[in-house]
Amino acid sequence: MLKCRTVWKKLAPLARASSTVCRQNVRRAGLNNGRIPASVPAAHMSTGPGGGGSQNQLYVLLVGAACVGGGLYVYQTVKEDNQRYLERISEIESRKFRVAREQAATSIQPEAPAVKATETEAEEPVVEASPEEAAEPPAALVVEDAPGVDSAPASLKVPSHAPYLLIGGGTASFAAARSIRARDPGAKVLIVTDEPDLPYMRPPLSKELWFSDDPSVTETLRFKQWNGKERSIYFQPPSFYINPEELESTENGGVAVLTGKKVVHMDVRGNKVKLDDNTEISYDKCLIATGGVPRNLQVIERAGDEVMKRTTLFRKIEDFKSLDKVSRNVNSITIIGGGFLGSELACALGRRSNESGLEVIQMYPEKGNMGKVLPEYLSNWTTEKVKKEGVKIISEALVKSVTSKDDKLEIKLKDGRLVKTDHIVAAVGLEPNVDLAKSAGLEVDSDFGGFRVNAELQARSNIWVAGDAACFYDIRLGRRRVEHHDHAVVSGRLAGENMTGANKPYWHQSMFWSDLGPDVGYEAIGIVDSSLPTVGVFAKATAKDTPKAATEKSGTGIRSESETEDVAISPAASSTPAPTMVQHKDDYGKGVIFYLRDKVVVGIILWNVFNRMPVARKIIKDGEEHADLNEVAKLFNIHED
Repeated sequence: MLKCRTVWKKLAPLARASSTVCRQNVRRAGLNNGRIPASVPAAHMSTGPGGGGSQNQLYVLLVGAACVGGGLYVYQTVKEDNQRYLERISEIESRKFRVAREQAATSIQPEAPAVKATETEAEEPVVEASPEEAAEPPAALVVEDAPGVDSAPASLKVPSHAPYLLIGGGTASFAAARSIRARDPGAKVLIVTDEPDLPYMRPPLSKELWFSDDPSVTETLRFKQWNGKERSIYFQPPSFYINPEELESTENGGVAVLTGKKVVHMDVRGNKVKLDDNTEISYDKCLIATGGVPRNLQVIERAGDEVMKRTTLFRKIEDFKSLDKVSRNVNSITIIGGGFLGSELACALGRRSNESGLEVIQMYPEKGNMGKVLPEYLSNWTTEKVKKEGVKIISEALVKSVTSKDDKLEIKLKDGRLVKTDHIVAAVGLEPNVDLAKSAGLEVDSDFGGFRVNAELQARSNIWVAGDAACFYDIRLGRRRVEHHDHAVVSGRLAGENMTGANKPYWHQSMFWSDLGPDVGYEAIGIVDSSLPTVGVFAKATAKDTPKAATEKSGTGIRSESETEDVAISPAASSTPAPTMVQHKDDYGKGVIFYLRDKVVVGIILWNVFNRMPVARKIIKDGEEHADLNEVAKLFNIHED
């Protein structure tokens, strides 16, 4: 193109000069035409002056030759430039492929020696490939599964799209998946969990598994329920699920679980999420069921690595396995926390202490076990029950500092008391996992924590939240957030139905339960807060008024599994005359505790009273004032032997 411009600059003055001469000749010819005789033949007419025809023809020939030559030169130059451009582009393209082939050849060549080295030299460290390299076929040649670990192959193809995407692999996600498949049999559901395990139930981790006689219980994760029947903590065996690779192509749909992957970013407008390995998955509808993270005491977090190494935050299967191993190799364990989890673990480890001599200490800031839930008199009674299990109780204990000294952990309390122990279990509550709130632009409730959703558990038009992470609007009891197994079941099931178009509000009150061994247990529903006014009606317990007897009758160890969403029909009230309401009695064998707010029952605890939860649910749903709660207690038949 530069050459064309140079030629044109040279030819342009000549062309302009020729054009000027031609125009002048035309004007002169016009003037002379008036003097030319009409008989002159047209062949002798000229546009130039008289006697200058040969000069005009010369000018025309020069201009024409210049134009034709310039045009041919420009055409040839452009054609050659275009050819050189295409050759250059082709060279660049081939260079990328050539480099890629060289890199592939370079990465493949060391593979064979690497495999031989791992087989022959035990001391040779194995270098794991990056996620990007692990996704390529050559890297799969050197990936080996650890013995006993059911890990996914490195070449596993993650689905690029899931019609139903469930974030979190706990109870809520599994309940939602089952609900979605029930309403949409051909649905394709993908569960993404950062845990290495398939969906499982958490309650047995602090209950029945500790009472198993099987020495390999930490491997089998099977346990005997109070009714003697054995089952696994997993909801379904691996054969129930389909391979994530097959989810998009399977004709009849199914449920796939992508384990060991964490969703780190959520694009709500784009309907897609990003995993921790930068893989993206798009979705049509999404459920967030990320659960929660165990809280820790700040004094423990600031105490240093040595203290943290000897502290357990109990939540997952690996925590159960770790604490079980610790309890068999130390002399003393201290549990900080007097709530459900802390009291259950204290009783479980206390039973073990009778056999192994393990010292089990439980400390908490309240006056008695579950002091934030139970009325004071019942909390004190429960505390005595826990002591009988072999647990040393330290109440009204506020931890000031924790230090490691002489191979012991020293816990100093604010009142000056000092406790020495080998290991600490911090059971001080749960923090809802709302890590995705920022990237997704979802609202977090400032009072209760968790993702703020409406009565249909919906955060956005195509996003739902269930389980511990959901702060939902209860149409009867107002804004709430619940951290219990049955709530995960109920909210997950409801979210799954609404994801398929049900549009149901959260009206089915979930329950929760806790067992302090096979002889004492309770079930609760609604708002149970010891700061509320309570009325308790108790009766003498019989042999059938225990968790063990209840599960023998119901046939399940997870009592919420017998719950349904059917509206309860209140049974006929017992004709046995009820005693006066008990407030301070030494033995609370069985009974009903009503929690009141503005004279209306908002919560109920059934103390060693089982299979009556539908009745309690109906009382709370009705939301009526009751003049005599003794009469209401008759609906639970607690006075029958």
